[in-house]
Amino acid sequence: MSIQTLTNYFLEYGAFFIFLIVLLEYLNLPGFPAGVIMPLSGIWASQGEISFPLVMVLTVAAGLTGSWALYWLGRAGGDKVLGFYFRKFPKQKEAVESKIDMLREKGSVGVFVSKLLPMVRTIISIPAGMVKMDFVKYTISSCLGILIWNLVFVGAGYFFGEAAIRVLA
Repeated sequence: MSIQTLTNYFLEYGAFFIFLIVLLEYLNLPGFPAGVIMPLSGIWASQGEISFPLVMVLTVAAGLTGSWALYWLGRAGGDKVLGFYFRKFPKQKEAVESKIDMLREKGSVGVFVSKLLPMVRTIISIPAGMVKMDFVKYTISSCLGILIWNLVFVGAGYFFGEAAIRVLA
């Protein structure tokens, strides 16, 4: 999918497009990677197509919404979800189990740090629900981690994206 195609979707669907793609990413569902759409939304903000604060609110809200859904999924039936996940991705069993142990030990600090790590940042919500982490602490630590992660990607697009497009084009 080209940048022009994504831009056309943005022009057609507006801010909802950004929210939806980032939500899919944080739900760990297939879709267009938020790591691409967030810098692109930063470029759109730098060009005046959408405001930078609105992009940040949308991406953090989408990230938090997806994280909450996975947290509650983990809380309600995490063992079954992880059983299915491990059958599909058996090599990740050891890593996920170590994250569960880390959450029991580190709590909300563990969630915050995990939200800053690729791959782990989306899946950590299920173990957090499984260990029945306090929801308010989970939300605060998730929100802070999501804010920093998204700020890096959206900010990169805002400040460097136009130059990167010129180099790649």
